[in-house]
Amino acid sequence: MMRPPHHPLLQQEGARRGGPVRALIASIAVTSTLGLAGCKAGPDYVRPEVEAPAAYRETPVHWKVARPSDDLHRGKWWEAFGDPELNGLVEQVEFSNQDVRLAEARFRQAQAAITGARSALFPTVEANASIIRSRSPSGALGGTTAGRIVTNRSASLEASWEPDLWGRVRRGVEASEAGAQASAADIVSARLSAQAQLATSYFLIRVLDVQKNLLEDTAAAFEKTLQLTKNRYAAGVAGRVDVVQAETQLRSTQAQALDLGVQRAQLEHAIALLMGRAPANFTVPPASLRITVPDVPLGLPSELLERRSDIAAAERRVAAANAQIGVAQSAFFPSLLLSATLGSRASDPSVWFTTASRFWSIGPAIAQTIFDAGLRRSQSDQAIAAYDATVAEYRQTVLVGFREVEDQLAALRILEEEAKVQDEAVRAARESVTLTNNQYRAGTVSFLNVAVVQAAQLNNERTAVGLLGQRLAAGVALIRALGGGWDASSLPSAEQVRQGKKE
Repeated sequence: MMRPPHHPLLQQEGARRGGPVRALIASIAVTSTLGLAGCKAGPDYVRPEVEAPAAYRETPVHWKVARPSDDLHRGKWWEAFGDPELNGLVEQVEFSNQDVRLAEARFRQAQAAITGARSALFPTVEANASIIRSRSPSGALGGTTAGRIVTNRSASLEASWEPDLWGRVRRGVEASEAGAQASAADIVSARLSAQAQLATSYFLIRVLDVQKNLLEDTAAAFEKTLQLTKNRYAAGVAGRVDVVQAETQLRSTQAQALDLGVQRAQLEHAIALLMGRAPANFTVPPASLRITVPDVPLGLPSELLERRSDIAAAERRVAAANAQIGVAQSAFFPSLLLSATLGSRASDPSVWFTTASRFWSIGPAIAQTIFDAGLRRSQSDQAIAAYDATVAEYRQTVLVGFREVEDQLAALRILEEEAKVQDEAVRAARESVTLTNNQYRAGTVSFLNVAVVQAAQLNNERTAVGLLGQRLAAGVALIRALGGGWDASSLPSAEQVRQGKKE
C-alpha cells in the first residue's frame, strides 16, 4: 500500500492562511465532520432469533409459573434451603474462589481492550528531540563542512490522525464493548457454578452424616441381636451358625459406616477448593439433615434467555463477531491520514528555536489497496464465518439451557414420587423386622430370616436418605439452570464496562 507524499501546494496554502497550526485545525475540523457523518461498514447488529417453547413440559401439572412477587432465588438463592451453615460457606465463594477471580481478571483485560480500541479515534502526538555530532570527509566530497565536526540539534512535534470514515474503529470499539459484556456475564457464570457445586457437595456431606448415624444406630441394634443370639446359643436353642451370621452382619455394617468417611473427606476437600482454601485448613462438622426442597418458581421458557448468564455471554459474543465483520469490510475502502510536523533544527545553538531554524509540514495522504491477491476478501469471509459460528453456539447454549431445566424438572417430579413409595417401603421394612424378631424370640424362625429382613430395612433406610440428597441436588441444579436469580438487566451497559463495572 503506497501513500503519496505531502503536496507542496498544501504547505504553501497553509502558510498563506496563517501557518501549519491553523491549516491542521481546519483539516481536522473538516475530516471530523466527515468521520462523524460517515457510515459504518458491515451489518448493524440484530439479535439472532431462537425458538422458545410456550411452556416447560413439566409446568402444567407439577410446577407453577413465576408471579411478579416471586423472589425465591433472587440474589442469595441458597438461603431458600434454610441452612445457616450453608449460607456462610456459599457467601465466601464471592471473594475466595479462584475461578471467579480468573473471570474477574479476564473482565479487566477486556475492559482495558476497550480503551485500546477507542484510542484509534483520536490523534496521536509524538515529541522527538536529538543532538547528533558528525564529521564530514576532509576531501572534496565533504563539501562546505569538509573535515569539520558539526553538532546538529533537532526538536519536533509530530501529529497524525486517521479519521474513521468507514467505521472500522467504531466497529472495533463495538466488538470490544460486547466482548467485555460477555466477560462480565462469565463472572456471573463462574460464581453461580462454584456456588451450586458447593451447595451440592454440602448436601451430599449431610446425607453421608445421616447415613453414618443410621449405620451406627443399626450396628448398635445388631450388637444387641448378636448378644441375644449368643445367649440363645449358650442355652442350646440356637446353633453356632446363627452366632456367626449375627456377627457377620454387625461387622459388615460397621465397615460400611467407616467406608463413608472416604467420600465425606473428598467432599470436604472439594468445598475447600471452591472456597479457595487448603483442604488441610478446612472441615465441615457433622450435623443432622434439616433441609427441605424449596418450591422453585419457573417463569416462561422465553424468560430463560434473559435469566442465564451463559446465554447472555453467548449473545454478546455474537454481537462482537458481527462488529468484526464491519472491521474486515472497512478494508475495501480507502484510508485517509492527516499528519503535521512542527519543529526546529540548527547546528548553531544560538539560533535553535528561532524563526530561522523552524520547519513544518502538513497535509493529507490517501491510500487504497488495488491488489492483494484476495486477502481482504478472505478476511471478510473469515469474519462472516466466525459470526455464523457464534450464532450457532448461541442457539446451542439456549437449547442446552432448555434441556437442563427440563432435566431437573423431570428429576424432581420423579424423585418426589419415588420418595413417597420409598417411605412406604421403609415403613413396611420396619414392621417386617419387628414381626420377624418376635418370631425369632419365639423360636418359630431361624436367624437367617432375621438377618434378611434387617438387611432389607437398612437398605431401604439408606435409599430413602439418598433420595432426599438427590432431590436437594436436583433443586440446586434447577436453580442453577434457571440462572440463579440473575437476569440480563444486571449486565453492564457499554458505558459501564468502559468504567470497569462488572454488573
